[in-house]
Amino acid sequence: MDNPFQINYTDQVDSDLVKLAIGGDKKALQNLIIRHQLFIYNLALKMTKSVEDAEDLTQEVFIKAITALTKFEGKSKFRTWLYRITVNHFLNTKKSKAELKTIDFETYFNAIDNIPINELTVTEQDELTDTIEEIRISCTAGMLLCLDREQRMIYILGEMFDIDHNLGSEILGITAGNFRIRLMRARQDLYNWMNERCGLVNKSNPCRCSKKTRAYIEAGIVDPDNLIFNTRHKKKIYEISQQNAVPITDTIEDLNKNIFQLHPLQEPLTSQKIVDEIFNNNLIKLILNS
Repeated sequence: MDNPFQINYTDQVDSDLVKLAIGGDKKALQNLIIRHQLFIYNLALKMTKSVEDAEDLTQEVFIKAITALTKFEGKSKFRTWLYRITVNHFLNTKKSKAELKTIDFETYFNAIDNIPINELTVTEQDELTDTIEEIRISCTAGMLLCLDREQRMIYILGEMFDIDHNLGSEILGITAGNFRIRLMRARQDLYNWMNERCGLVNKSNPCRCSKKTRAYIEAGIVDPDNLIFNTRHKKKIYEISQQNAVPITDTIEDLNKNIFQLHPLQEPLTSQKIVDEIFNNNLIKLILNS
């Protein structure tokens, strides 16, 4: 799987597919979508913490990109052009329900503190392993929503997907130095709050995902039989990062990567449906048949 966020990405494949797609090759266009769908979807999922919103945003981005494809002049790499469209769309779209509910770090962590603590037995922990992981992913994904949208985007790209800073700066339309500074600030903001309140970062903090599991299940917040975030994945994000390893140290950078890069790289629930709906869009049909 080619990772468009890494410097060794094979841009020539994109260039060839774009030329064929502009010439009316539907199969080439489909391959272009499939080539980037997983990454755009996961970027959307981390931005919104909503499967439904992430699928809608993925479809909207591709429709926007395909309608502008004939205007792509090749002056920049296709991935830079595509992900600039993606980032601009994500930053300017209406807020998801999860975003509207998440006000700031203090409110978010206070809400977590209000969830009752119940110690699980060793047997219960074994039985609920996937559910505990679901809570860990969901809870830390919620922490990302406490960052403002631009901070969140830079953190997801720079920290979770380990994007090259030069590529990141091109996509966001800022300097590489500015990208690094904003990433450092987002990283520090997250770390400060997690170090103060989250047991994943600071072992002296009482909050533990396993201790909150029973209460989350009883409140109907998490359903062990219908997981949302710990499902439909073959890889963890760290497996497609440049380092391809999860570091175990106590630095701010590595602690955050150790937590957030362990999130799964999820397949869209309706992966083929997204492709089908793009091709059934009236504007796309008009472009392909012209």
